[in-house]
This record gives sequence, structure tokens and C-alpha cells, in this order.
Amino acid sequence: MLPLVLTARALRGFTDGFVAVLLPVYLLALGHGELAVGFLSTTTLFGSALATLAVGRWGARYPLRRLLLGAALLMALTGLGFASLTSLWPLLVVAFLGPLNPSGGDVSVFLPLEHTAIAGSLSGDARTAAFARYSFFGSISGAFGALAVAIPDWLTQAAGLQKLDALRAMFVLYALAGAAVWLLYARLPAARAGESPPAAPLGPSRRVVWQLAGLFSVDSFAGGLLVNSLLALWLFQRFGLSLAEAGAFFFWTGLLGAVSQLAAPVLARRVGLVNTMVYTHIPASLCLIGAAFAPDLATALGLLLVRSALSQMDVPVRSAFVMSVVTPAERPAAASFTAVPRSLASAAGPSMSGALLAAGSMAAPLVACGALKIAYDLALLVAFRKLEPPADRA
Repeated sequence: MLPLVLTARALRGFTDGFVAVLLPVYLLALGHGELAVGFLSTTTLFGSALATLAVGRWGARYPLRRLLLGAALLMALTGLGFASLTSLWPLLVVAFLGPLNPSGGDVSVFLPLEHTAIAGSLSGDARTAAFARYSFFGSISGAFGALAVAIPDWLTQAAGLQKLDALRAMFVLYALAGAAVWLLYARLPAARAGESPPAAPLGPSRRVVWQLAGLFSVDSFAGGLLVNSLLALWLFQRFGLSLAEAGAFFFWTGLLGAVSQLAAPVLARRVGLVNTMVYTHIPASLCLIGAAFAPDLATALGLLLVRSALSQMDVPVRSAFVMSVVTPAERPAAASFTAVPRSLASAAGPSMSGALLAAGSMAAPLVACGALKIAYDLALLVAFRKLEPPADRA
């Protein structure tokens, strides 16, 4: 099962990598403004939150394989919708229903489903390492996906396509990737009765899950203020970065984030899961605040690259921590109910940042994002630094 999940995650990461950078360019080419970029990103994240909530509430009634196939089908239809529609309101409907991801991390309905698949087959350090590989494949593929933003320019020059048609072709590629993910998950074995413990709603772990969900929502609201689509827009407006240059930058941020996630399990074994999350996150947030006031492009990019080398180390550790502090039967519900508040909280951020950028407040989204993330890290450290996963759940 794990190789199929990792391959699917890599395909999705590749498409997320170019969609996050091309989305603002595509919307602007269609005649929509900066506010529309933020509004559509908010709609996408809000729709993903509701889909994730539905998985947590009713997903236990259906086989995991069937839910993954349904999500892959939605991915394919979303790509076709964006390739064929031009008006904002139809695009908003497609964005709400589909798993399009305007951010640097995975916030779609795939996340709790794939986490459940991984957690159910591994335990202890092996689970943490598997989540690190899962995050690594997503990040490294996203890095190469960012390089793919140069394809539209190549298509306009080599194939003579209009720029808008070349951008549409990238969403067709997104749809094809969704079809490939569907074929991968069609190879998963059907679950048999008694093969795994039945999924259950939250029980003995309810309190800790809701505490984590509340804290994660603060982190995600902060992250929503600066999803990759809006960071790309900030770079375009503040420094006049070209599309190809932005693609190269996001390639390196993705590469640094991917490599750092492989180091996360090693660090976690030395200092603990919570300390790994906090001690890597705070310096990353300080770099982001510094980039907001950088006097030139080189300084800003340097700070953002350092941030990328640190900010994603908490991703696999956070997933392993959640799966470790709940009972096995609660894992699907815990994965969903920690993801839903995060998605809902992150959905509010892009519209706010889009409005701030449209109004000319260039530094505000970066400063607010960094400050809120530092507050989250300190609260997480105070609340959970002494909590160790029980041995029978590790």
C-alpha cells in the first residue's frame, strides 16, 4: 500500500507545485484582479475543509479505497473545469468542490485519507519515518512542479499557442494527473472484514485532539495569509519577478523543504516530537518577518530560502504526533478533525492578504503570518512538551 500512496502523493505534489504559482497568473490573464486570487484561494480551502469534515464524520461508513478513488475523480474534473471556464463564479464553484491546492502544503481531502492508510500499516519510529517520506515525496515533487511553470512560455514560443491557451494546457495536465492517481488507487486491495480495527468517533482522546485542532488552526490561519499563490503574487508585485524566476525560486524552496523533512525523524528521536516542531518553526517565522522588510530581491529570497529549509520539518512530525496520541480506532476521526479546523482557519487568510496586497500593504501579510506562527509555537510548547505518546500507541 505505501508505494502506491507515495506515488500518488508525488503526482499530486507535482501538480500542486505548478498550480500554486500559475493560479494568480491565470486569473489575471482571464481579467480578474488580485482580490479574486485571494477570494478563489479562500473558496478552495473552505471547500477542502468541508470535504475533510465529511470524511471524518461519515467516512467510516465507506471503504478507504472508494473514498480515495472519489477524491482522484474530483481532481480530474477540477482540472477540466479550470481549463474550460473563464467567468469567476463558475471557477469558484469548481474550486469549492475540487481538491485544488493553492498552498505549499497539502490541505485537500486526500490528506486524512492517505494519513489513515499509512498509520494503519506502521507503528512507532517506522510510522514517523513513513510520514517523513510521504512529506518528502510531496515536497520534492512540488519543487519540480514549480519548475514546470516555464512550460506555458515554452508553448507560446515553440508551439505558437496564445498565452491563455498555454495556461489552460497546464490545467489539462492537472486533470491527467488526477486520472493517473485514480488508476493508482484502483490497484489498492479492497478491505476485508476484520482486517483492521473499525473506525470510531473520538472517545478517550477527544480532549487532546480538540486541543491540537485549536492550536493547529492558529498555525493554519497564519499560513493561509501567505499561501504560495499569494507569495508568488507578492514577489511579482514587490520585485517584478518573472514567471520563470518564480518557478526557479519555488523549486529551491520545495527542494529545501523536502530534504529537511527527511531529517525531521532523526531530530525527533533526539529532542522529541513537540520540540522538533517548535525549535525549527520559530527561526523560520523570524526569517519570514525579515523578508517583509528586505531592501532588495537577493536579501528577500535568501531569507525565504532559509525559512523553507526549516519551516516544513514539523509536517511529518506533526502527523506522527497526532497518530501516536490517539487509539488506533480513533485515527481516521483524529486525522480529519485536526485537519478540518486547519483548513477552515487557513481559508480566511488568502482573502485578507489579497485585499491587503490590492491596497498596497505589501509587508503586512508576511509580518502577520510570522507573528501568529511564533505565537502558535510557544502555545504548543507550553501545552504539550510533557506529553509522551503511550508505548502501546507508538
